[in-house]
Formats: sequence, C-alpha cells, structure tokens
Amino acid sequence: MKITFCPRGTLPWDCIFVTLRGWTNLQTTGVEAGGAHTGSLKPQSEWHTVQSSQDLRAPHPLLLPPAGAEGAEVKNTNVLSRAARGSDVIGSAPRPGARSPVLSGTTRGGQQRATEDRYRRTAPCGEIQRERERFLLCGKRQVVLHHQKQETLVDFALPSTDIWALWHDAENQTVVKYINFEHNVAGQWNPVFIQSLPEEDTVIRDDQDPRERYLRNLFIPGWFINAALCKALQIFCRPTERNLDLFWNELKKEVTLAVESELQGSVTEYEFAQEEFRSLQKEFWSKFYACCIQYQETFSHPLALHLNPHTNMMCLLKKGYLSFLVPSSLVDHLYLLPDENLLTEDETSISDDLDVARDVICLIKCLRLSKESVTISNDRIIKDMSALMEVSCYNLQSPEKSAERILEDLITIDVENVMEDICSKLPEIQNPVHAIGLLIREMDSETEVEMEKGFNPAQPLNVHMNVSQLYGSNTAGHIVYKGVYKITSTRFLICRDLLILQQLLMRIGDAAILGAGQLFQAQQDLLHRPAPFSYHLFKWASQSLATDVPVDTLDSNLQHLSVLELTDSDSGALMANKLVSSPQTILELFFQEVARKHIIAYLFSQPKAPLSQTGLNWPEMISTITNYLLQLLWPSNPGCLFLECLMGNCQYVQLQDCIQLLHPWCQVNVGSCRFMLGRCYLVTGEGQKVLESFCQAASEVGKEEFLDRLICSEDGEIVSIPRLQYYDKLLRLLDVVGLPELVIQLATSAITDAGDDWKSQATLRTCIFKHHLDLGHNSKAYEALTQIPDSSRQLYCLRQLVVILCECSQLQDLVEFPYVNLHNEVVGIIESRARAVDLMTHNYYELLYAFHIYRHNYRKAGTVMYEYGMRLCREVRTLRGLEKQGNCYLAAINCLRLICPEYAWIVQRASGAVYDRPGTSPKRNHDGECTAAPTNRQIEILELEDLEKERSLARIRLTLAQHAPSAVAIAGSSSAEEMVTLLVQAGLFDTAISLCQTFKLPLTPVFEGLAFKCIKLQLGGEATQAEAWAWLAANQLSSVITTINKLLSYGVPLPNWLVNSYKIVDAAELLRLYLNYDLLEEAVDLVSEYVDAVLGKGHQYFGIEFPLSATAPLVWLTYSSIDQLLHAMGENSANTHNIALSQKILVTLEDYQQKVDKATRDL
Repeated sequence: MKITFCPRGTLPWDCIFVTLRGWTNLQTTGVEAGGAHTGSLKPQSEWHTVQSSQDLRAPHPLLLPPAGAEGAEVKNTNVLSRAARGSDVIGSAPRPGARSPVLSGTTRGGQQRATEDRYRRTAPCGEIQRERERFLLCGKRQVVLHHQKQETLVDFALPSTDIWALWHDAENQTVVKYINFEHNVAGQWNPVFIQSLPEEDTVIRDDQDPRERYLRNLFIPGWFINAALCKALQIFCRPTERNLDLFWNELKKEVTLAVESELQGSVTEYEFAQEEFRSLQKEFWSKFYACCIQYQETFSHPLALHLNPHTNMMCLLKKGYLSFLVPSSLVDHLYLLPDENLLTEDETSISDDLDVARDVICLIKCLRLSKESVTISNDRIIKDMSALMEVSCYNLQSPEKSAERILEDLITIDVENVMEDICSKLPEIQNPVHAIGLLIREMDSETEVEMEKGFNPAQPLNVHMNVSQLYGSNTAGHIVYKGVYKITSTRFLICRDLLILQQLLMRIGDAAILGAGQLFQAQQDLLHRPAPFSYHLFKWASQSLATDVPVDTLDSNLQHLSVLELTDSDSGALMANKLVSSPQTILELFFQEVARKHIIAYLFSQPKAPLSQTGLNWPEMISTITNYLLQLLWPSNPGCLFLECLMGNCQYVQLQDCIQLLHPWCQVNVGSCRFMLGRCYLVTGEGQKVLESFCQAASEVGKEEFLDRLICSEDGEIVSIPRLQYYDKLLRLLDVVGLPELVIQLATSAITDAGDDWKSQATLRTCIFKHHLDLGHNSKAYEALTQIPDSSRQLYCLRQLVVILCECSQLQDLVEFPYVNLHNEVVGIIESRARAVDLMTHNYYELLYAFHIYRHNYRKAGTVMYEYGMRLCREVRTLRGLEKQGNCYLAAINCLRLICPEYAWIVQRASGAVYDRPGTSPKRNHDGECTAAPTNRQIEILELEDLEKERSLARIRLTLAQHAPSAVAIAGSSSAEEMVTLLVQAGLFDTAISLCQTFKLPLTPVFEGLAFKCIKLQLGGEATQAEAWAWLAANQLSSVITTINKLLSYGVPLPNWLVNSYKIVDAAELLRLYLNYDLLEEAVDLVSEYVDAVLGKGHQYFGIEFPLSATAPLVWLTYSSIDQLLHAMGENSANTHNIALSQKILVTLEDYQQKVDKATRDL
C-alpha cells in the first residue's frame, strides 16, 4: 500500500462519479485546478492557496490520457461549497490580517504545519519510510478500535493527517469514510456521501407515455453509464449482432428500437385496448429499466482508493468508472450526515457561539426528520407529495402554499409519529428565527462583486497558456457541473424542509415558542431571497441537455450579434461553439465555454495567489470553482452570463424555459431577460411577441450591465439618450432579419421616447417611411414623409417616393397625393429626373404633364409637353421619336386651348439655353476655375400659333421619314428651311409647298426642284419612268388622274406602261375612267382580267398579294362599276357586239361566284 503525505486539514467529503469505457482503459482526461477558497459558518485557521503555472495533466499518469483515448463521462457528483459571511464578500480575497474560513472539521495549526514541513525537508529517506510505517500502524489501530460495524475493508489510503478507507457493508453497499488521527479525540469516522443508484420504481402518471418516461430516466445525465445501457441492450438483442459502440443519441434510438421490437414480438393480437397496450409498455420498459439498474450496480462495484499526492485529489476506482471525492459545505454536510455522526459533531466547527451552534444542530435534526417524513413510504401519494414542491416551482406557484399542503399531508399520514418528534424537538431551539436565518444566508450566493473579465496582462506567457487550459477538459467540466447539481438538489430539499418547518412553527403559534410575526418574517426572508426558486432553476439547468446547432443557424446568429455589435464582448458569453455528439447539459456548456475562463482568470488575478508554487490543491480549487460558479449562476447577482451563453450558443428553447422560470420572482436583469426572450421569439418567428419583449426591455436600458454593453458606442461610451441607441440597434437587427412590419411598429413606439430631439425624430420617421414604401403602403409612406422634421431628410425621402412609385408604375398615387407645402419640391424632383434620364425609357415628362393636369395647371402642363417635344427633336432621331414629338406638340396645343386666349402662352428658354439640374457640377474654364453664371438669360414667349407651326413641322418631318427612312436622322432636328430642301430632294413637292405656305417661306426652291425633276424624267428610260410613277403616287394621285382624263378627252389611247402601272395602283379607278369615256370593250377586258387576278391568275399585275382562298384574307370586286358596265351594254340590245361582251362578263362572274361559294364552304 502506497502511503503519501498531504499538508491539509480534515474536510467533509462527497463523491463524484466519472465514467470510463471499460476497466482496461482506466484513464481519464486531465483535471486541472487552481484558486482560493472562502466561506463557512465559523472562521477557522487560514487556508494556504497552492497554485501552479503548470498544467496538472503533465506529471500524473492517472490524469493524462493516452493518444486516442476517449474522454471520460461524469456519472454523479456532489461538489459543495459554502458562502462567506460577515465582512468577507463572496468572490473576493480575504482582508489583510483576517482569517479565511474553512469548510468544516479541524485543521492543523500553523506551527505544527511548519514543523512537519521542516521534518519533510531535513529527515533522511529511512526516517521518512519509518514514519510512514508508523502512520500505517496507527491507521490500523484506528480501524480496529473505532470501527465496530460488520464491514469489510477493501482499500485505504494515508495522507499526512487522515486515514481514508473503502468498505463493503453487510448489504454489499459501498462505504467510504475518513478519520483525522491527530485531532479526532472521539475517534469518530466521518462518512463520505455516496450517490445511490437510481430508484427502481418509476412513477408514471396517467397523462404520461411510459416509453417517454422511462427513456427520460434512462438518459438523464449522470444516472446510467453507457456501458450499463449497452449491456442491458445486449440482453434484448441477443439474436442479432449490433454495433453497440454508439454515441448518446444513437444509443437512445437503439434502446427504443430494441424494447419496442420485444414488445411487438410478444403481441399476438392486432387490436388492443388502450389500457392493455399501456400495461404492456410498462412491463417491457420496466424490465429493461431493471436490467440497466443491475448492470449499473455491477459497474459501481468499488475496487480501490487512489490519492494523487501532488494535488490531494482522492479518487474511488470502480469496476466501470472513476469517482472523484470532493469537499462539501457545512450546511450540506450537516443535512446529509447520519444521525450517529450528527450527535458527535463538533459544535465549535459551526459557530463560536455554542448556543447558536446547538440551535443550528437542532434545526438540522428537525429538517432531517421532515425529510424522513416525506420519504418514509414508497406509497404513490407520498411520492407525489415529495415532488410537489419541485412541481410548484416549475409551474411558478407559491412555495409556501405547497409547503402548507405538504404539511397537511404529513400530519394526516404520520404513521410513525415523525411529526410528533419534530414538535417535541422544536422547543429545544432557543432562537429558531436566528437559526433559520443563518441557514438561509449560508445557502445564499448573492454578491455585489463582479469577476474580472480577463487575465492580468502582466503575467508571463506560460501562465497565460496554462491558465487557458486549466479545468478545460471534458472531465473537469463534468465534475464541476455534477457538483453544482448535487449542491442544488440538496439545498432545494433544505429549502423545502425549511418552509415545511416554518409552516409547522406558525401552526404551533406564540404559546409554544415565539410570536408568529417573527416566523412570518423568517418565512418571507426565505422567499424573498429566492433560494427555493434559484436552486430549482440550477437543478433544472443541470438536467437540461443542450441541443446541437446547425451551421446555418450559427452563421445567422453571428450575423445578428454583429448587427448588435456584441461579437467583441469581453465576457465571451456570446460566442457560439458547435457541440459535440456526446450529451452535454446547458450548465456544463456554460462552464466550459464561459464560466471557466472567468473563474480561473479571477482566481489568478488575486494579489494573494502565489503563482510560483508547484501544486494546485484539489479540495480548495474544486470548492472555490464551484462556489464561484454558483455566484455566476445566481439570478440576483450582477450580470447575466448564463443567459448570454444560452443566447450566444443558439439554445433558444432552453433560454425561453430559463427566463420563464425566472420571470415572476427575480427582479434583477429583467430588461436583459426581456431582450433575450425577444431574440428567441425572433428566431421562432413570433413577431408580435418580439415587439412586446423588446419594448418591455426598453424601460431597463441604462440600468443593467448587459443592456449597457448593447448601447455602448465604438469607443465604449454610452450615448446621451440610451433608449434611442437601444432602439437603433433593434431597428437594424429587425431590418437585417427582414421584418419591416416590426420595424415600423418599433420605430413608432420609439418616437415617444425621442421627445423634442428632432434629429432622432427625423431618423425614426425616415425609417418608418422607408419600410412603408418597401411594403407598398404608399399612403402611409406619404404620411410618414410629411411628418419628418428635417427638411433635408424629407427632401431625400420625397425623391425616393417619386422614383420608387415611378419604377413600380404606381403613378396614380404619385399624382394624387396632396403634397402640402411640398408642391414645388415634387415638381423640381420630377423635372430633374425627366431631364436626367433617357427619354424613351422613362416617362417622367408624361408624369409631370399628368401631375399638372390633375391640378388644372394647364399652362404648366403645356410647357412640360413642349419641352418634351423639343428634347425629342434634339435627342431622339428615330421614327418613334418623331411620332411622340408630334403628339407632344398636339398635347401642348390642347392645353393652351383650355386657357383664356389672353393667357394662352408659355415661356421657354431661348435656343441654346442649358437646363440647370439640381446636383450638377459647376462649369469650369481651362484653368479649373468656376465660370461666372450668365447675368442675362433670354427667354421666348410662345403662343398658340407658334405651337401650331411646330406641330406642322413635326408632322412634315414624320412624312419625310416615312417616305425616305434614310433621312430620319437628318429630318429629326432640321429647321423649316432645311426641311424644304429635304422635301424637294425626296420629290415631295406638295408637302414642300405646304411647309413654305405655313412658315411663309419662298417657293423658289420648290419650282427649281420640280423643273429639274421633269428634265430628268424626259431623258430617262423605263427605270426612270417607274420611279416617276412612284413619285406621282407620293405627290397625290389626283395629278395622275388629271393626266389620264386629259388624254382620254382627246381620244388618245393610253400607253400600255401607264395602264399596267395604274392597274397596280388603283384598278377600280381605271375602270371608272373607262366607263366615263364609253370605252366598253377596254372595260370588259379590264373586268375579266381583274376577276381572273382575284381568282389567282395574274394577281401580281393588279397588286393583289393573296388571291381567293379558304385560308387567305378576304378579297373584293367593284360590283358597282361592273353593274354600271352591264347596264351601259344593255341599253343597246341591238348591238350584237355589246351582247357578246355582256355575255362574257356574266360567264366570268358566274365562275367567280361558284368559286367564292366553294371557298366559303371550305371555311
């Protein structure tokens, strides 16, 4: 047996279980430690903090995992710490000259410790070995003399002042005890509180599903190790081979599948009553649950004790996992201590005042009797009663009402007269109110001191590196969070029993002990210190598993935090981390990601922390870290790092539950809780709740640390109006998320807080305008626009309104808005846009025209359209532009005709003037200097007659462009004089004469061009003549008809080229000319040829594109002219030639009618 020395005093101890995967791999991840300890009922001798800059993982093989070794998993824990009272503040170092408190028990004095240290430095090796043997023999004598129970010693360890022993009792239960052989005069063994196995009986309410209830118990963190579950699973899966090396979630699925498969395999019927199926579920799940308990008990079989001499860490090696032993606080120690040990407890370790110590011990006895009364039977009613307080706290009901109800049940079901025993012991308490208050204050972790948020930069680099790793392993995280779970479970029971006891004292009344008023005050003190709710919250957090977060959710959360400018927070609580596949509670997540760094940094920043020492004492460090973790978790303490951690790691469901548990009783960080609750609702898409929560948090801005960080500027200063900065951050967040409706509502709420700050008012109303406009709420956007107090912002928003409505083609709204006191601004914006954009793409001129017409400002409307037409003339030289140009002038003319004649005029800049658009850069000379603006600007007054001339010129330009497309680019901006030349060149002499008459220009260019044209035709050939006919067609057909009439009047036959050309142009007119001059034979030939052309024979000679067909367009005949021809030939019936001609026409028409009828039927 290895004997080691440990220079530390005797402490109360508890045990934490750390799971290992198999006995052969009896190793776990490194556990690091460091720091100081404070807190006890009674101050004792000073503790010496032992710390090191080296990681504990390095020198100790038990704490160092091999390459590829799996991490250990915590099974259970009881890491208990105590709070300092009096002048010592929790979380701070002891005052100079003051004595630091200890946990409990006795410690060696400073002189004796120094003597042993000198002995250790000076004694030779042989003397040290003989001293160890002497201690070993002394330990054996203690075992023989003072441990009389029927227990089997399995292993023991010998630190410098204690004997640690591992036993098996008569019921084969594990028992760990220790005794201090230097100062323990009574020779009493101190027990270590071993966590019992999970309860065999599982109560399932009628509203619970048996499968869900058993799965919850099986996979509660710390109840069962994976090996026990896998062994039980193998029993159910014997016929099949399955891979049982699974992660937590996969193992849960396999367990469900295995039990459900067994259940279905035993079913022989297809239909069951609900109660029968529920009974089968209970049977098979209870069978699997019992199997798991048996294997858990097997793996819990103890094998040996292990003491780490460098850190005084005591471990219990079991068959399936490793247990860590840690100190417990005095309150928990007294509450859990067996009755025989409580009788011999040293009263001086509780308080210097022996009366107070006796009252505390007697009060503890009463509390233990209350606990015994609650858990005395396995009856279902009692079990429901034992969980009543926890259910009440979870449902946010009154704890004193629950305590009163439990007391009523205890009095009713007092089968062993436990309540009578409590009533008989109560008179022994001299001052119950003081004793109760002392216990309450011991369990309270409230402090006003906030831990430092970082390491001391003056410390060396190796210290920084080791501190960053200290207690950073998964094993350390499991141990700490399990310790908190054990503390919270125990102290919640203490709070419950205190409330029951206070209800009993109030029942007894003044006659028995003391006034009911004092008891009521003590009860209110317990409730106002919200210990029951706080410890219930911690217990819930220790059992709630953190959920894995998808990468896209983490990215979205990071984006939102960036908008809020919280990603660079010194607390580090808002930096999300991807979880591993192993189960992890939210409390463990908080410790590993946030709290550990704060605690370790705070411990190493203390002035009394000697970094030069070579060891870190495990009992002190684990107690101190657990104590500080409780301080960080305590709801009424400054800061809300726990909630920040949940929000930063996207644990939104757990965060909502946590805030729900805090809401009715915790009045600290209310605004921060409301804000974080709003973030949860934002993720879950509950918009109205988002707005409500954010607005509720606004009242606490400037009062809470988290909200102060939220509104801090980049240089760390808080703005003059904190609420407005808070609203600004929220508005940006909602804008990024894409919730314009909420932005509008929140900005509307923020306007009331802006008060007379016109800049903030302008910002908020601009925000409202923007999002109304984005949503298409044009009327509301205009209303918000009119309320903006800043003229520059108002003008900017007005420009946005005009542009957006134009782009969305919502011109009616744009025209019909009243624009009170903004009329000129709107006109200026539309004019500037009209003059700055492409004329053929945007219709700002037409919009401005409609704007003036709607307000009956016809002169302005005419001016706009005239300017539009002039710009089209200069800039758009296309056929489409020429068409729009004529329409613009026509619209301008119509506007002026609606005005009284004396006012029918418009003002226009003179030719060559430049439009002054807003925002244009000033003109500069070659030296780069701005040129002076012209002092006089010429303008033109245009009347209705001037507009008529412009419209006529535009129409003639269009005619020229249609006749000669190549002249479009030239004709678009040509003057009247230039147009005459172009028209003569194109051969449009009539149009040229009309233009000269309109603008009173000389006709000389027209006649000169006409003479040149005649000479050219006289000398030309057939091609020239064909061109001439085209020219005749363009210069009015009345001239050609006059020529034909002239030839026929003189009896001159028409030339063939003229007849053939005219057939193509107008065959019907040629037929009428033949009839007018009694050319019947030529007329009959023309009709016959025309009918044949309609039927498809030679149709190209008559200009017919599609002859008669069922699928072709409709065709027509000149029936009136044909009837006239038949009538003329019928007047001279004696002429056989006329009869033959008439018969020829009738035959041709009959054939035509038959084919028309057939084509019609084919349709």
